[in-house]
Amino acid sequence: MAAETPGLPELKQRLKAVWMVGDFGKIAPLLQSEADAFIVRLDLQPGMRVLDVGCGTGNQSLPAARTGAKVTGVDIAPNLLAQAVARAQEENADIDFREADAEALPFRDGEFDVVLSMFAAMFAPRPEVAVAELLRVCRPGGLIAMANWTPSGFVGEQNVIMSRYAPPPPPGIVSPMLWGDEDVVRERFGSGVALSATKRTVTFDIPLGPTETEAYFRQYIGPTQILMKQLDPERQKALVDEMAAHWALHNQGDGERTLVHAEYLEVHAWPN
Repeated sequence: MAAETPGLPELKQRLKAVWMVGDFGKIAPLLQSEADAFIVRLDLQPGMRVLDVGCGTGNQSLPAARTGAKVTGVDIAPNLLAQAVARAQEENADIDFREADAEALPFRDGEFDVVLSMFAAMFAPRPEVAVAELLRVCRPGGLIAMANWTPSGFVGEQNVIMSRYAPPPPPGIVSPMLWGDEDVVRERFGSGVALSATKRTVTFDIPLGPTETEAYFRQYIGPTQILMKQLDPERQKALVDEMAAHWALHNQGDGERTLVHAEYLEVHAWPN
């Protein structure tokens, strides 16, 4: 049994509030092409029972449903779920969206053939609880698929920058970027689970210069908005300047187009 984290209920409420700030629906389209490719690699078949953990606005749920799979999507943020429902209605896609926590999935043991999570379950505060839930709701012989930002990739480096300005995490809380370390992932799933891990990239292709791109992300990303409100004006400017410089450093476009490749670890695990 996982050790109890001090102040866990309050932490959960803060995490929910963080993802309800801003509008991740403005960011999700930038990830859509990679979400489509992620789903293609799962080789879903009609009738498969699929759970999308941290479904957000439906980036993975919708292409999964197009295969004929029976899809359920869960997320902690009701505003993102509302966008997912609207997108599904536009496509006339029959997807069961509901509010739920990756650490307490409201499903029976072995209920799903495929359990997936793209840049979502990695942010659950207790990784040992999250992985236990993913394993519990996936049937033996099924597939668990995750996409997790790597510590050394573009997003991982952004996380390091933000952590220099943020308050220290509560005791016992580790960096979500550890989900992008293959050795850590193998340890968390355990030796009894067959697992493959492949490094891939998301390409952010944005018709704005790096400074404007930083401002766009800052406007819509909840964690960044919350952090900015905690800083005085001098620290706010320092963070903005550092994040803009990070975009510029990795930009392979030009002053009017930001083209950045962000590394992630794709994990496929097969429970016994």
